[in-house]
Amino acid sequence: MTISQLFNVANLFVLPFWALMILLPNWKITRQIMSSYLPFLLLAGAYVYLFVNSITPENAQDFSNIQLADVARLFADEKVAATGWIHFLVMDLFVGRWIYWEGQKTGTWTIHSLALCLFAGPLGLLSHILTDWITKTFFPKFQQNETATVAEQEVSS
Repeated sequence: MTISQLFNVANLFVLPFWALMILLPNWKITRQIMSSYLPFLLLAGAYVYLFVNSITPENAQDFSNIQLADVARLFADEKVAATGWIHFLVMDLFVGRWIYWEGQKTGTWTIHSLALCLFAGPLGLLSHILTDWITKTFFPKFQQNETATVAEQEVSS
């Protein structure tokens, strides 16, 4: 598989997980799928493969004392850029999964934060933190008790 193909497969691979969390957050199957670490293991495996194959004696020295100009030059290499992109995919999905589970536990609305996290990970995280704070501060009656939420999930299973 070429670097370009791996890049394309990884991009497509994450989409069903995002779709489930955003479109069907309360579906039993979404909860089952999102409770697994398997997607992260597969993506992390692709990352490790690309990382190992992107390190050369020339760029290893750049990584040891990284400067912005070095990052720009390194990312001009397709292997390094693909490695960085898969890093974003893994971490954004992991943060999205955390946002999803926090929403499931507390009843905090997460659709907007998940959509932001899909496209701009840190903005989604910030959005969720602010949404959670606003909900707890101004709308506490909309917050679910974590114990009650877990009990409801078990009953609906």
